[in-house]
Amino acid sequence: MKFTKLQGCGNDYIYVNCFAERAPTEPEALSRKISDRHFCIGADGLILVLPSEIADARMRMFNADGSEGEMCGNGIRCVAKLVHDHGIARKPRLTIETGRGVLSLDLFLNEAKKVERVRVNMGEPVFDPDRIPTTLAGRPPRDVPFEGFHATVLSTGNPHAVIFVDDLSDHPAHQFGAKFERHTAFPKRANIHFARVISKNEVVMETWERGSGITLACGTGACAVAVAGALTGRTDRKVLAHLPGGDLELDWSDADNHVYMTGPAVEVFQGEWPN
Repeated sequence: MKFTKLQGCGNDYIYVNCFAERAPTEPEALSRKISDRHFCIGADGLILVLPSEIADARMRMFNADGSEGEMCGNGIRCVAKLVHDHGIARKPRLTIETGRGVLSLDLFLNEAKKVERVRVNMGEPVFDPDRIPTTLAGRPPRDVPFEGFHATVLSTGNPHAVIFVDDLSDHPAHQFGAKFERHTAFPKRANIHFARVISKNEVVMETWERGSGITLACGTGACAVAVAGALTGRTDRKVLAHLPGGDLELDWSDADNHVYMTGPAVEVFQGEWPN
């Protein structure tokens, strides 16, 4: 089975082009195996790029623990790069089917006509507690007391808890991420983000991703941080987010209430996995 490793802001996945390769029969087990950074390829998970009846391609993503996620913001940018650069569909705008529905992506090419950056229409944020899902009070829960902090909880394709702090030097995501991910307030677990506001248009953040642990970036999480910042009056609706692996531009549009995310997509290498 041929594969391609790609990364967006250091959020790296193993991608299988299922237009050309047979889809693995046990993707959950495969994701757990190949994601091991010491004894295997190493990644934050596995993403299958499949044919779709309603879009240019369909994306299925699996976390490092084998659990399947609804969406991956950094991952979908890399899906767009693979679809374009590997000749599945060469268009300036692509549509990708995800667990959250069909999303549209605008591609920005370099001089070699390869995808360098991608702008994703992530759709409207979800505030209904039953759909996030969370048992915390509010629509959405906004700066509610949570385990010694205050959290804002919403979904941007996955459930996210955003906690604003004054200092990230002690890396709270490393300290509390594993515990908070599986908190009873999150029936389907949650991605946990700690963020510090630099200005109305700039934040720095770190992430504990549901099913993968500490990652260098989380695209849907950066969108959630931008929305949470605007909801709580800490930021404007356009924000530059600094993540450990790079920067993402977020825009929670006044025009359509959709969140737009722009960031890089990079191919690392190609390889072949023994069947």
